[in-house]
This record gives sequence, structure tokens and C-alpha cells, in this order.
Amino acid sequence: MTVRMDNVLVVVDDLEAAIAFFGAIGLEVEGRAIVEGEPVDRLVGIDGVRSEIVMMRTPDGQSRIELDKFHTPAAAHAGTERAPVNALGIRRFMFAVDDLDDVLARLGGQGAELVGEVTEYAGYRMCYLHGPDGVMVALSEQLG
Repeated sequence: MTVRMDNVLVVVDDLEAAIAFFGAIGLEVEGRAIVEGEPVDRLVGIDGVRSEIVMMRTPDGQSRIELDKFHTPAAAHAGTERAPVNALGIRRFMFAVDDLDDVLARLGGQGAELVGEVTEYAGYRMCYLHGPDGVMVALSEQLG
């Protein structure tokens, strides 16, 4: 049996900011669509869904993130925005990058904020950042 993860859903309020943020990391827009209708309602268990989704992929095509902006009903706040890394549930995404400083410079223009500090650990330079709508990402650059 073969299993591979297809994508991770990230619900956002500001879709354009999220596209710019993940684009600054290096992800590319793969597709964009409006989804709605009875099959969608049945799938997600919410009546009257109308949302816009943007699929973004890593340049190697191996990983994808689905950004979802709910127009109706509006996105529910689960109280997880800016939750610390030790809160239950999915807390962050980690991206391996070739040049951490370059990616941090691009993300600075997108309003990203460091959670802690850029540190060296076990042969890597790493950091955690908050992006749009409190989404947390980690960046990792292998040293030497």
C-alpha cells in the first residue's frame, strides 16, 4: 500500500496576504477556484458553503498547501490564533530552505514576525515565524 500526503488545509481570512506570504517562502500557485454547492456542503458538514481556494506547491512539486477563504459562512475563530507551539493540534509547518536570510528578508515585507530567535541547532539554522491570520511556520537551513 502506498500513502503520501496530498496537501494541508490552511483557513485564512486574508487570502491575498497568505498567497504573498507563502510565495515569499518559495511556494507557487498551482490553481485557484471557487467551491460551493450541495456536494461541498455534504463533504465539509456545513450548509451554504462558498469559499475560494488556492493550491500552492513547493517548487519540487512534492508538497502542497490549500489556502481557503470562507465567504459563507465566515471562518470560525477557534481561539488558536497566536497559540504557543506547545498548544494541542497542528501548530506549524516547516520548510527547508537554501538561504534562510534571503527568505527572512522576503517575509519581512509580508509582515512576518519572529516567534523567538534565529538559532543554530543540530547542524541547522532555524526559526519560527507568525504569518497572516496567526499561521506559524518554521524555516530550516542545513549548515555546512
